Amino acid sequence: MLRATRPLFAAAIKPLKATTGITGLEPVADPLPVLRSAYQTTLNLLENLPSTSVYRQATEALMKHKLAVVEKAGGDVKAAEAELGMAELAIEEAKTEQGLIGKMIEWKPWEKLEQEAPKDQWRYFDPAEE
Repeated sequence: MLRATRPLFAAAIKPLKATTGITGLEPVADPLPVLRSAYQTTLNLLENLPSTSVYRQATEALMKHKLAVVEKAGGDVKAAEAELGMAELAIEEAKTEQGLIGKMIEWKPWEKLEQEAPKDQWRYFDPAEE
């Protein structure tokens, strides 16, 4: 009969971070599946934007890269964190990006302006012209 001892129990469960060191940001026991899901959800949401949208193109490329990092890491959280940074922060960033995608869908920045922009609106200060 096998008796559950503290060392055996500790070996049976994955070690959990005691803290993230960031107030209000709790550690995630198994962050890689959460990250995988968050990145896939973000990619799915981006499909609601036109493929010509520069925001969609840039965000898609970034999410695909991050998803590839998670996939390549297998189950090694430290390997994924070496490239992505703290997993819990990466999860929060993905959730924030999903919220921004919702706003982009609402704002439709890819559509033409209702009024033409004033001449030189997008002209930036050039110290060489002084």
